[in-house]
Parts: sequence; structure tokens; C-alpha cells
Amino acid sequence: MARELETALLRSFVTAVRSGSISRAATALGQTQPALSQQLRRLESAVGRPLLHRSPSGVSPTRAGEELLPYAERILSLCAQALTETGRALTGHCRVGLLEDLAASQLSQALADLARLHPGATLEVLSLPSAAMREAYDAGRVQLVLDHVLDVPGPPRWTVRRPLVWAVGQGVDVAADPLPMVLFSNPCFWRTSVLETLERAERRWRVAFESNSLVGVLAAVRAGLGVAALMPANLEPVMACHDADALPTLPDVELGLARYPRTEGDLLIDAVETALRRMI
Repeated sequence: MARELETALLRSFVTAVRSGSISRAATALGQTQPALSQQLRRLESAVGRPLLHRSPSGVSPTRAGEELLPYAERILSLCAQALTETGRALTGHCRVGLLEDLAASQLSQALADLARLHPGATLEVLSLPSAAMREAYDAGRVQLVLDHVLDVPGPPRWTVRRPLVWAVGQGVDVAADPLPMVLFSNPCFWRTSVLETLERAERRWRVAFESNSLVGVLAAVRAGLGVAALMPANLEPVMACHDADALPTLPDVELGLARYPRTEGDLLIDAVETALRRMI
């Protein structure tokens, strides 16, 4: 009998990875923790490989989990879009401003899938510095912005909290004193909150490398220069930290979405906002 992947199980898996915790995922899905754990075991049985590393501090994807995650997110996105958009051709142009860390994740793929469903629509993703993003939003050149809640250029329509995870370069000793850090250049809200977390945990640190781009930070971690704080979607399998007790728990990041006021009732922008909310 052919194996099948149930969308309910994929949703449980994606939510657990995004939340970094089975208990937080259960709360988000309105389920009990034992019920969610059972669903995750059913999915692992269907796939035939463990998908999550489980520890007292939370969960993180295994190599198989990292491989499944983008497929699971796309399946869920396409299912949702097929249910809501079938039979309604959308047209127009929508520009979306995304935090670089989000632009590099599966969100861009979800938008590409939406564009394929509606060939008459044009979607454009921009990643700009906060000041430039605010100027583009104020001028109406960007209709939707998903960013740190403190950097959103208008009143947020909704907010969401997502965890940060430790990315550890190969050969890096997470017990090193001081801890070698790969950081985003100032100004960066994540940089400040991560360093404050280390200070509270009385962990000494040093700047091993810093960059103003995600590409630079990933390259430095990949090269084994130190550890960094990333969103789970940007964590590569070789960077996963399985010695969770050696590093303090990172704070969540609060994201918010702003929508240009004159776009209410635009069906394309409605659909894009819905896709972003489902994927984030």
C-alpha cells in the first residue's frame, strides 16, 4: 500500500518546528501535548525516519526533518490556497517588504506558488533597510511589510512571536569562554537581545565576525567561526546545536505586518496577506 502524508500531521510537524516546543505547538493548534506527540510519531512512522530532536529545552529538526520541512510548508500553503482561491483569478501588482531572514525562508516560495496559481498577478518581494522600507511604504510603493514589530512602518494589523535558535559552526566549542559570536551588524534588534541573554546567563562572549546580511552570517557560521542566533527556517542541518544545555535559551522575536491603508478590498493583496499569515 502506498504511503501518504496527511496534511494534519504535516501541520503538526511544521508548527512544532516553528515553535521550537511541542507544548507551545499544542497550544497554538488547540490540542493536548500527548495528542500532538502522537501525531508527530505517526508522521515519523510514515516517513520512516526520526524528524525531531527532543530535549527538555524543546525540539529541533533532524536532518530528515530539515529535508521534509520545505515540502511540508509548500503542501500546506498550496492546500490552503487551492481551497480559498480556486475559481477566482486574481490580477494586479503587489509588492511585499520582508525582513531579510524571512525573504530567505519558505515565505518567498509560498508567494511564488500563489503567483503560479494566478498568472495574471505580479508579486514582488523587497528586502530593504528600515528607513528605505518606511519611505517606500509611506509612498504606497510597498503594500505589505512583514518585519520586526518595532520596525514595521505602520500600525501592525497583526503580530506573531517566533523563536530564535542557535546555529553552531562545525568544530565550534559551545562551552568556550569567551563564546565566539557571529553577529548581525548594528543597528539590529536581535543582536541586542541575544547579547543581553548571554549577559544574564553570565556567559562571556567575543565578536568573531559580524555582517549586515544574512548571507554573510550564514557563511561565517558555515566556516566554523562561531555561533549565531537565527530563525529556524534559516538553520542548516550542519549548524544544528544538539547540546542545548550548554547555551542559554534565546528570546522569541515579535514580528508584525503592516498594510498600506489604501489597499483595503484589493483581492490580490488580501490573498498575499493570507498566505503570509499562514506561512509565518
